[in-house]
Amino acid sequence: MPIAQTLLPEFTHEMASLRRVIERLPKDQFGYRPHPKSFTLGDLANHLVAVPGWTVTTMTDTELDFGLPETRDKQPKPSDTVEGLLRTLDKGVEEALEALSKAPDEAFSVIWTLKNEGQVILAMPRIAIYRGFVMNHLIHHRAQLAVYLRLLDLPVPALYGPSADEN
Repeated sequence: MPIAQTLLPEFTHEMASLRRVIERLPKDQFGYRPHPKSFTLGDLANHLVAVPGWTVTTMTDTELDFGLPETRDKQPKPSDTVEGLLRTLDKGVEEALEALSKAPDEAFSVIWTLKNEGQVILAMPRIAIYRGFVMNHLIHHRAQLAVYLRLLDLPVPALYGPSADEN
């Protein structure tokens, strides 16, 4: 079985779980910040819905320099509505599924480089970038967002089994 085909079920599951969390966000609480060092709910949600789209860059390019204006210009525009967040998420998921589905096995061993204004931050095989900087990154921030829901006394959706709010 091709590597991409082994990754697609997990990707699909995690994106569906992310969508359930985003759907629960209270539009009147986007400025909520549980601690002065924390993201606001809106900033965290906007960051999170952009992450699935990173799969496209990971699988189609060999490097990304996030210090360049053209890189920043390609980022999704922040949204202050749940509907806008879901549009960004759905677009990123659709494009990521296409990029991932088309990737031949040998593409996963290609070295991918992250730079800031030309300075190399890291260089790793694409599979490591996809696992660590896309999927694990997304799961980490989704968990943070679920904690925000709990702190706001809102129901937390089931992610890997029932939550205390859903059986």
